[in-house]
Amino acid sequence: MTTQQLTQQIKKKNSFLCIGLDVDLNKIPKHLLSEEDPIFAFNKAIIDATHHLCVAYKPNTAFYEAYGLKGWKSLEKTINYLNENHPDIFTIADSKRGDIGNTSSMYAKAFFEDLAFDSVTVAPYMGKDSVEPFLAFENKHTIMLALTSNEGAFDFQTKMVEGKELYKHVLETSKSWKNSINLMYVVGATKAEYLADIRTIVPDSFLLVPGVGAQGGNLQDVCKYGMNDNVGLLINSSRGIIYASQSEDFAEAASQKAKELQEQMETILNS
Repeated sequence: MTTQQLTQQIKKKNSFLCIGLDVDLNKIPKHLLSEEDPIFAFNKAIIDATHHLCVAYKPNTAFYEAYGLKGWKSLEKTINYLNENHPDIFTIADSKRGDIGNTSSMYAKAFFEDLAFDSVTVAPYMGKDSVEPFLAFENKHTIMLALTSNEGAFDFQTKMVEGKELYKHVLETSKSWKNSINLMYVVGATKAEYLADIRTIVPDSFLLVPGVGAQGGNLQDVCKYGMNDNVGLLINSSRGIIYASQSEDFAEAASQKAKELQEQMETILNS
């Protein structure tokens, strides 16, 4: 999916919502545990109930890798279901990979070719040759960690280096990498006050913004400082939507929570 197609879907659905599929068997409704594949059964129900309200889904691969081969098969079934039934949905493998060239190439192949995700999150700490192998894939997107919402973000990301915060050096340097047109960036919703500065460096790039909802991020502030002429935002909510209920009405409850966010986004877009 190209960024132009993603923008078209945002305008069509009046939504820039991304739903995180972070499935924990200890949190899903108990009646699903008798299913042959509880993780996929949960995901399918969530997707069926919310796909018209969002433009992207983001499985965090750790929640699948934790269950070994069965978990990986659940992830494969989930992405196949999305690609076959909702090809207009942008898919994100939230795996935060980042290693030297050959290893990154194999990670990229795993997510872009074997699983056919549209995008993957990567950590840039090892620099250019750890990210460019992902950027080499045509019509695929690499979503690079820029300024995250966790407490430890201040350990390194905002440290001053030659008079400028480190995350700004990372953003500026990434623009010089081969195929950097395929870059998107992760910016935590709890760092909304930084978005204006980020937009001066990457004015046209899409930003994936986790942390709205359960983590305390404010949608209005994120949009005020981070939105560009093409919207340029994917706002992720995970726990606040998928775990809205642990009863048999979990899919309907998830749909209602997604609808509430979508309606807020529609109001912002129309204004």
